[in-house]
Amino acid sequence: MSSQILHQLVNAIVTGSIFALLALGYTMVYGIIKLINFAHGDIFMLGAFIGYYLFSHMNLAPYLTFIPSEEWRFYITLVVVIVITMVITAMIGMIIEFLAYRPIRGASRISALITAIGVSFFLEYGMVFLVGAQPRSYPESALVIKPLQIGSWTFDFITNAEFIIFIVAIALMFILQFVVKRTKMGKAMRAVSVDSDAAQLMGINVNSTISFTFALGSALAGAAGVLIPLSQPSIEPLMGMVPGIKAFVAAVLGGIGIIPGAALGGFLIGGVETVTVALGFSNFRDAIVYIVLILILLVRPAGILGKNVKEKV
Repeated sequence: MSSQILHQLVNAIVTGSIFALLALGYTMVYGIIKLINFAHGDIFMLGAFIGYYLFSHMNLAPYLTFIPSEEWRFYITLVVVIVITMVITAMIGMIIEFLAYRPIRGASRISALITAIGVSFFLEYGMVFLVGAQPRSYPESALVIKPLQIGSWTFDFITNAEFIIFIVAIALMFILQFVVKRTKMGKAMRAVSVDSDAAQLMGINVNSTISFTFALGSALAGAAGVLIPLSQPSIEPLMGMVPGIKAFVAAVLGGIGIIPGAALGGFLIGGVETVTVALGFSNFRDAIVYIVLILILLVRPAGILGKNVKEKV
């Protein structure tokens, strides 16, 4: 297998990892309250900016002098930045749910959709007002990016940053699956997604459960925001719009409301986009993804892992 093919495969996996993390947020929120949170991509943008400012101003070097390797100091700093960013974006997600979505929970779906779009514009242009529209790059002094080396083996077709993106994404997916399947709050999430009224009668705090779901999805989007500048050169306030829509396509492709489906859809969309670019159609990569959305809605509206439900009148 040639180095070029391996490099494109790595690109597909890295891009798919980011889309998968974003798609998980879409699918969890939809699964529990049937809302398409189009502001989710902008939480991803906020995560990127939070990571940027933490990398720029948080100096952990004096506390990591016992670690001789500069590369490992970078890894530890990255983990700390990801954790802090996830906490902050989780809080932002909870605030958005409380202020914007909770008051209209009983309203029509079109009202919720318009509100989500409004929140998206507020976050985007609020950041333009606060930090300006000019792109920013993570400080090179804070990043240690080079070909991946494991022992005496060096892999020129993948950087350590790309490897980190994949490992962190997979780890977060497993943690999410554990939270949903094995914890008390995860059981509450599943109960509310099936029947919120029955869950409330059983003593489950529906508001807290929905708020926790927003926090969980926003935390994953924040982590993706920190990871994306490791493989792409710059960040800017409008960067969340297109990845957010593509992540929505990924969630629909895999089966929106189904967590494994969102992850699968993310990697598939990452692969579709990478193949499109590799074939020389980079100008059409966004259009191809949207064509995939149209096709999946026509052929299998429930998604790859979803089940079609026939409604009887």
